[in-house]
Amino acid sequence: MRQASERAVSAAGRATGWTLALLATAQLIISLDINIVFVALPEIGSGLGFDGQTLQWVVSAYVVFMGGFMLFGGRAADVLGQRRVFIAALWVYATSSLLGGLAWAPEVLIAARVFQGIGGAMLFPATLSLLNRLYAEGAARNRALAVWGGAGASGLTIGSLAGGVLTGAFGWPAVFYVNVPLAGIVALAAWKLIPHDPPQAAKRRFDLPGGLTITAAATLIVFTLVQGPETGWANATIVTTAILAVAFFVAFLLIERRAPDPLIPFRLFGNRFTVGGAATTFLYMGSFGALPYFLTVLLQDVHAFTPLQTGLAFLIPSAAILLGTQAGGKLTTSRGARAALLAGSVLGIAGTAWWALEATATGNLWSMTPGIVLSGLGQGIVWTAMWAAVGTGVADHEQGIASGIGSTTQNTGNAIGLAICVAISAAVAEGASKEAITAGSRAAIVAATAGIAIIAVVAAALVPTDSSSELAEP
Repeated sequence: MRQASERAVSAAGRATGWTLALLATAQLIISLDINIVFVALPEIGSGLGFDGQTLQWVVSAYVVFMGGFMLFGGRAADVLGQRRVFIAALWVYATSSLLGGLAWAPEVLIAARVFQGIGGAMLFPATLSLLNRLYAEGAARNRALAVWGGAGASGLTIGSLAGGVLTGAFGWPAVFYVNVPLAGIVALAAWKLIPHDPPQAAKRRFDLPGGLTITAAATLIVFTLVQGPETGWANATIVTTAILAVAFFVAFLLIERRAPDPLIPFRLFGNRFTVGGAATTFLYMGSFGALPYFLTVLLQDVHAFTPLQTGLAFLIPSAAILLGTQAGGKLTTSRGARAALLAGSVLGIAGTAWWALEATATGNLWSMTPGIVLSGLGQGIVWTAMWAAVGTGVADHEQGIASGIGSTTQNTGNAIGLAICVAISAAVAEGASKEAITAGSRAAIVAATAGIAIIAVVAAALVPTDSSSELAEP
């Protein structure tokens, strides 16, 4: 383990500010693309002739395939090389974005979004695993995670603003074209600036049967969770995909029992930091991750904000999250991931509950702002701490799959949490008046507050206070 620590310190010595800037920019690209398409959806629908049932797939195709391929992408980074997969993923992202901008039919755009999702599924774990390999565990890594997380928070706001500005000035294809130079420049710079992948001590094989079965299972379960609220849980397609997801997952477990070099080394689940961190990413996206949806509903459907005004309003939570990520890095370094998760959860509970109380049909954005700010600060702290926990004690050559585990639970949590919150909102609203919409949104925000409270319970129960006994041996 001392050798592993020395390798980490050596790698950290090679990492420069430019390296961190590239990794942060990659995270910004991923988060930017989450929001940038939403504003352009009406123009995309009318421009390409989407009907009401298929337009949602411009969003869903990206979400489903990104969530489904995360584990595959994480393991590919470990076996093929984190730097190689990082660069390849950026080219996939750039090429698919170009295809999206050139799309001449709905089917072409949906195909482009599928490949964008696969590119994102390769890019996210490769980016996080590079960060965890190049920056030594402790203060250096926590500072890097804070910068990386801050870039993600900025990307969400930039995406909302850029979507409105680009669509208005150049039309909907611009929201795809913007990714092409961004991803291309980062890929070219990464080739020069990011340190080469270290040689592997032993030749490792990619567990293709395991990769295919878990990717099929994850893709099908995310599809089920995303489409279930739209088509109904009793729908034949939803029931079939749920059954197939379980079948593929069982097949994956059977394959992994016999695999000489399994896709997921099950000893990782003996590392309480990784387990606790992954559980937190699930809860984080099911609680904090659902809040932007209901803030958008309140601003646009209740307070009549335009899309551009809504994007500007999102500067408030985004700035708070950005500050929270920086505080989270310092707190994780000084007190540990467990203490940072607890502190962020307490702030999140207080702020989100305050926000729920102030969310009224007769109120305004400014009355909700103190709660939104406190919630955002807590969200940023938890974001940095949970990813620090996921990678703690994991060997360099397994950082990719650890990141893949955390990002897969993150995507699954987002689908489940949002579906639950939307169902609660719909059940409480019972109408389309501003008062009804407000009541439903408040109920959903209260449900998210309960989810944040569960983060505190999970952190206290699963995440250790000391990393010395949790290091995973190669």
